[in-house]
Amino acid sequence: MEERVQKILSQWGIASRRKAESLILAGRVKVNGNLVKLGDKVDPYCDRLEVDGKRIEPTQRPEFLYILVNKPLGVVSTCDDPQNRPTVLELLPQELRKGTGIHPVGRLDFNSTGALLLTNDGELTLRLTHPRYHLPKTYEVSISGDISETSLQQWREGVMLMGKKTLPAQVEVIHRCRQQTCLKVILIEGRNRQIRRIVEHLGFSVLRLHRTAVGSIALHRPHEPSLPSGHYRLLKASEIRFLKDHAHLLAK
Repeated sequence: MEERVQKILSQWGIASRRKAESLILAGRVKVNGNLVKLGDKVDPYCDRLEVDGKRIEPTQRPEFLYILVNKPLGVVSTCDDPQNRPTVLELLPQELRKGTGIHPVGRLDFNSTGALLLTNDGELTLRLTHPRYHLPKTYEVSISGDISETSLQQWREGVMLMGKKTLPAQVEVIHRCRQQTCLKVILIEGRNRQIRRIVEHLGFSVLRLHRTAVGSIALHRPHEPSLPSGHYRLLKASEIRFLKDHAHLLAK
């Protein structure tokens, strides 16, 4: 099956997507002896793919990995960072990140914490980050002030952001303390900084934003310790099946 060359190089752990594009632009990648251009496709099982004159063999494709991390504050949800800030990949041991093509599925803000999926399954990543699949994500959100039920209902029904109404959300109060309200929020869409922007739209500010679960994959599972901040775990087979089923990647 043909795929874009930069995607193959990324998924097979040869280089990050950005680095793969740089290699192509530098003329260091060939298919069947011809220089590759951005957007060119290749079938690695039929074509000869080379980087710097060295053939990339199909047998080099790494085993698929599916990982949950508890992202700490001040860590970016990318494979590399031009500002040299710590990345989520640095939470993993070398054997899980070097040459595997592992990458985050979506993002969490620099100032947000909690559940983030990592994988090198490019097709699953593409599906789960596509708006049509509506993978629910659960958050604990602490906001300044004592938000009214009217404002909460407005959030539940949808708020206009940048000329487009947000999809309905589940929002409930966990507790109120002085001039602070702690909420449980479940979203089925993931616009950029969506929770923070909604809270600001309603006249408040976010004090803490922590994602506790992606779908049914949670930082805390019954009868098991919670996943500590900065730690990771491999997904169980049932969790991988949940993701693939949600993304319509399992045979019916």
